[in-house]
Amino acid sequence: MKYGIIGYPVEHSLSPVMHEAGFRELGIDAQYHRIPLHPTELAEGLAFLLELGYSGINVTYPLKEAVLPFLDKVNPQASEIGAVNTIKVVDGGLQGYNTDGDGFVQALKEQGYDFTGRKVVILGAGGSAKSIAASLAHLPIKEILILNRTEEKARILVELVHSLGGQASGEAFISGDWLKKVDLLIQTTSVGMRGESYPLSLQGINPSAWVIDLIYHPPLTKFLAEAESLGCRTMNGLDMLIWQGALAWKIWLDREAPVAQMRRALLDNYIKRG
Repeated sequence: MKYGIIGYPVEHSLSPVMHEAGFRELGIDAQYHRIPLHPTELAEGLAFLLELGYSGINVTYPLKEAVLPFLDKVNPQASEIGAVNTIKVVDGGLQGYNTDGDGFVQALKEQGYDFTGRKVVILGAGGSAKSIAASLAHLPIKEILILNRTEEKARILVELVHSLGGQASGEAFISGDWLKKVDLLIQTTSVGMRGESYPLSLQGINPSAWVIDLIYHPPLTKFLAEAESLGCRTMNGLDMLIWQGALAWKIWLDREAPVAQMRRALLDNYIKRG
């Protein structure tokens, strides 16, 4: 069997490390490939992957929303989000799913986090932010605050949360009183991936807050380093990567993924990279 991840660029993805470790652990005869695919080549690229006999595909930036028109079926959760990160090939057709938000929730639950009554702040309003906000909207949290440079995108995300029965509001992408009240802060943008400083200070943040950066390479961004220096508990995006992948396994193979072995493979990869 053949699986892969499409995006542009996609060379940095650690998904092959994780999935191929899982295949080896369970003795599954399968391969997983990085497949760079520009948005302008999406239709032809998907058709070619079907011809090559791919059974499942992960989707990353910037294709999560762009891929929707080329799918034969989209499950309700992915449809309400308007983004797909997992495709399953069924009888020659493409079926779309989104495991990002539930993967994020599972990653925190694994660490013992209780979402009940929490004040959540999400930085950014892109595809990952939408997926996470949609999953959080189904949990008993107190409120979600969306901060984004483009107010229109923040407003769309607030309306999505409202449509799912959650409480949400949007504000400008600046520091403010929310820092004192936040229980869970989620950084969803790509800022920090190249080692750059984050354009928003966390000074004054609630020291009991959990701070999450979805970036997993580098493992400690300057954003997370500042949060740690202020006493916050932090996590990078590695565990979300693992759990969204494990949920994709459930869709593709109808079986549980070997999460411990997949995590070990990713950690070993970190060590090798130094």
